[in-house]
Amino acid sequence: MNGRTVLERFPAGGPRGSWPAEEFAHARRLEGLPAEVVMDLATDMFLVIIRRDAGGGDVLA
Repeated sequence: MNGRTVLERFPAGGPRGSWPAEEFAHARRLEGLPAEVVMDLATDMFLVIIRRDAGGGDVLA
């Protein structure tokens, strides 16, 4: 996945009923960052990322 910045990593096996990656991403969105959660299957981790525009490298709003 090119054109992204990883803000934080969270293990996929979190406590039942806990969504730390989603909570972290939500807090970043409240700060104005277009954060989203994706799964990295190779490492079994949830990544909180922001995508970058392929053209100019700016963060998408």
